[in-house]
Formats: sequence, C-alpha cells, structure tokens
Amino acid sequence: GCRPCVHDSYAAALARWRRARAAGNAELLDDRRAQSNNSELNPDSFTAFSLSSVEQLTEDTYQYRFELPGNSSLRLSLGQHIVLRGEVNGLEIQRAYTPISPGNAEGYFDVLIKCYEAGLMSQYIKTWKQGDMVFWRGPFGGFPYQPNKYGELLMVASGTGLAPMLPILQSITENEEDETFVTLVGCFRSFGNIYLKPLLQELARYWNVRIFYVLSQESSLENLPWSYQENTYTGRLNEDLMRTIINSCRRKPFVLVCGSSAFNEDMSRYLKSAGLEENSCFIF
Repeated sequence: GCRPCVHDSYAAALARWRRARAAGNAELLDDRRAQSNNSELNPDSFTAFSLSSVEQLTEDTYQYRFELPGNSSLRLSLGQHIVLRGEVNGLEIQRAYTPISPGNAEGYFDVLIKCYEAGLMSQYIKTWKQGDMVFWRGPFGGFPYQPNKYGELLMVASGTGLAPMLPILQSITENEEDETFVTLVGCFRSFGNIYLKPLLQELARYWNVRIFYVLSQESSLENLPWSYQENTYTGRLNEDLMRTIINSCRRKPFVLVCGSSAFNEDMSRYLKSAGLEENSCFIF
C-alpha cells in the first residue's frame, strides 16, 4: 500500500546506482540532483512541467493542467501514478497522484488534487501560479487492464480515489471493440463534493456504463437534481449496500478499489463477505 511502492523506489534507486557506477559519478546517486528540464517523464529523475491552468472543482479540490511540448503524451499505462516533489520550510516532500486525463491525451496532462488545511504538500501546492514549473517523476504502478478480459468492472472510489478509475473507464468507452460492462460507485460527502460531474454524466450515457453515488452527509435525495435521484444513495457505503450493488451487476464483477487505507480495508471486508475471492479485486 505504500505510495510510491517501496519496490518501485528500490528499483529506481538501484538504476541510479548502476548509472553512477558506470559513469564513475557519485553525484548521480543524489535524487535531488537528478532533476531534468527536458520534456520526458522519467521514473529515476524529476522533470519540470509548466502549470498551464487551475480549475477549482469543490471547496478543497482542484484540477491542475500541465503542458507537454508539441503533441507529446505522457504515455502512461492505465492507472499509473506519478510522484510530485515539493519543498516546505526546507523540508522535501513527495506525494503520488494519478493523472485523470486520457492516456492518449496530447500536449497536456491533468491531475486531481485535494488540498488539506494542515497538509504539508497542500501548503506547497497552494502557492502554485499559472506558468510555475513543477517537478514530477514516474510512472509507477498501474492496473494491467486488457479489453474484454473481465465481464464487468465494479469500480469503488472514495473522493479523489476516482482518479485512477477515469483513464480505465475512458479507455473502455473509446474502444468500440471493448464490450466490458462498468459499474462505478463514487463515494463523496455531499452532492456539492462530487468531482467532474459533466464528465461523469457523459460517461454514464454509454450503453455499458452505470454510475452510482453514495453521499455520506446527505440526509435526503429530495434536494438533488432529479437526474441524480435514481442512482444516488445517502449514508455510507456499508456491507448491505455493497452486496446490493454486486447483485445488480450484469456479469460477475472484477472489483477495483481506491480510497483511504481505512476505506480500502472496509471495502475488502465487504467484498469478502459478499463472496468475492481475493483474486477478483485490485486495490490501488
């Protein structure tokens, strides 16, 4: 569950050591020195990308767009994340984020970030201005998705855990040969906290996609737009509701889960109680 994965970090450190040994240059071992201003994303060194726009989605969550030169692409595999480097009061910090832009997006990539009041990385992110150069490295991780490998994908996401689900879902809807059913369950505090509503509504129009919302701090559906009332639940995603959703799936689902560690543990327990085997679930 470490982000970035300790195995990825070890592999990156080992690659730096081998390059430093071959070059006879110990400075190449310093991760902070291993920064680049070229346009290629690299798992071993940080590359600077220009921040082109900021869009506030909710009271504490933002969509940041970064420029890529020409029509280049990050060329990420589905569900892969990248690591952001920041510095606050002389302290270096790193955090992993999953781009939400399609894997074939050209000339840019988008990242969904929730800023916390007391978060160290959030303090750094809040200083960003359009045109700032921000350092990223990667990619790491990912979900080895193959078209039509699963009858149905059940995606269960809490808050910004939506991020790794979107590229996978978009890859399915953009591929006319992929007939995988998708059920996405997004868990948010309230209707106002749902991210990217226009995009989610557009995706829900596809014949093989269903999207449900679970709103923990909403007590009634009456104040929601009518188009959301039928596919929204109030309260928390509990064991009974999870079982109901699984039973409504059109085919036996393979489950993707992304959220906080506590959320992931709860979902794993609910899935096991519903009779799904461990090899039928992937946790980001």
